[in-house]
Amino acid sequence: MLENLTKDKRRSVIVAGIIGNVMEWYDFALYGYMATIISLLFFPDQSRLLSLLSTYGIFAVGFVMRPIGAAVFGWLGDTVGRSRTMLISVIFMMVPTFGLGILPIYSSVGILAPILLIIMRLMQGLSVGGEFSSSVTYLVETSAPSKRGLSGSWSNVGSGIGMLMGSLMATLVTSLLGTNAVNAWGWRIPFLLGGVLGTAAIMLRKNLPKSQHFVEHAKSQKNFSPIKEAFFNNTKEVVQGMLFASGYGALFYLSMVYLPTWLSEYTGFALDNAMKINTVATILLTLLIPLMAWISDKYIRRTHFSAISIGAIAILSIPLFLWARGGSLISVIIIQLTFAVLISVLSGITPTIFVELFPTRDRLSGYSISFNVGMGIIGGSTPMIVTWLIAKTGLIWFPAIYMLVSGIIGLGALLWMKDRSREPLL
Repeated sequence: MLENLTKDKRRSVIVAGIIGNVMEWYDFALYGYMATIISLLFFPDQSRLLSLLSTYGIFAVGFVMRPIGAAVFGWLGDTVGRSRTMLISVIFMMVPTFGLGILPIYSSVGILAPILLIIMRLMQGLSVGGEFSSSVTYLVETSAPSKRGLSGSWSNVGSGIGMLMGSLMATLVTSLLGTNAVNAWGWRIPFLLGGVLGTAAIMLRKNLPKSQHFVEHAKSQKNFSPIKEAFFNNTKEVVQGMLFASGYGALFYLSMVYLPTWLSEYTGFALDNAMKINTVATILLTLLIPLMAWISDKYIRRTHFSAISIGAIAILSIPLFLWARGGSLISVIIIQLTFAVLISVLSGITPTIFVELFPTRDRLSGYSISFNVGMGIIGGSTPMIVTWLIAKTGLIWFPAIYMLVSGIIGLGALLWMKDRSREPLL
C-alpha cells in the first residue's frame, strides 16, 4: 500500500499518476483553445461558422472514441493490472500528440489534411479512454483510507496542469508571434512539445509498484469478464456514473474550455485577453483541487459537497452568461473565476467518487466506461452542439441554458448515488 512506501517512492508514484493526465489534457485543451486557428488551416473553404463547427466536430470525434478505449483499457486494468495499463496508455497517447504537430494543412494536401486530423483525434481518444480512470484507480487503491479523496484528486491536478500548459502555450504562440507566423508554423510548436512530455511520462511509469488492493483481488479471479460484470451486476452504478459524468462534463467544457471562444466569437471580446483570463482561472482551479478533496476527506461527504457545487453552477449559469454578453473586462474576470472555484469542487472530488462507486473486481471497467461515455460523448461534444444551437436559435447565451439542464442531470445522479466516502472500498 502507498502508506508503506518510502517518502521518495510515494512521491514518484504520485508524479507518475499525474504526468499522463498532464499530457492528456495538454493536448485536448490546446486543441480547444486553438480551435479558431485550426479551423482556418484545415477548413479554409467553408464559412467561418461552418469551419468552427467542423473543428469542434473533430474535437468531439476524439471523445467519441473514449468509450472504446475505456472498454479496452478497463479490461486490461482489471485483468493484467493497473500500473501496466498506465504504461501502455501513455505510450499510445504520445504518438498522435506528436503526429498532430507534423500534419500537413489543407493548402498543402487538400482534403487529406482534415482526414489525417480525424485519424489523430481517433488515436488520441482511444488511448485517453483508459488513461484517467487507470491513474485515479491506482492512486486511490494505493492510498490510506483517510486520504482517498486527496489521492484521487492528484490526477485532476495533472489535468489542471495540462490545461494550464495548453492555455499558456496557446497564449504565448498567439501573443508573441504574428498572425502569419502562427498560421505558417507557430501553431505546430505546442503539439511537438507534447511528444517530449510523452517521453518523460513513459520513463516515469516504467517501474511503478503494483496496487496490492488489485493483487489480492486478482488471486481469486479465473475466467472472469470485468466488462460483463460491470454491465450485468453493476448496471445501476454504470448508469449513475454515466449521468453524473454527462452533467459534470458539459459544465466543465462550457465553463473552462469553450468560454474563451464564445467570448471571442459572440461578444467581440478579444481572444488573447479571454485566453489570459482563462489561464488565471485554470491556475486557481488547479490550486483549489487538492483543497476541495481534503475537505471531502475531513468534513463533507463527497456526493453532498459535489451536489452543492453543481446546484450553484446551475442557478448562476444564466445570470452569469447574460452578464458576460456585454463583454466588459470586469464581468469576464469575475465570471471565469467564479466558474473555476465551483468546478474545482467537482474536479477535486469526482475521481474518488467513481472509484468508490464500483467494486474492485470490475472497478476500472465500470469507471472507464461510465466516465468516458458521459464525459466523452456528452461532455466532449458540448462545444459543437452549443455552437450549432446558437446558429439555429440565434440565442448567443444558449450555453447558459445547456449548463442549467446539465446541472439538473448531474445533481439528480448524485442524489441517486450511495455515498461511500467513509466506508472501505468494495
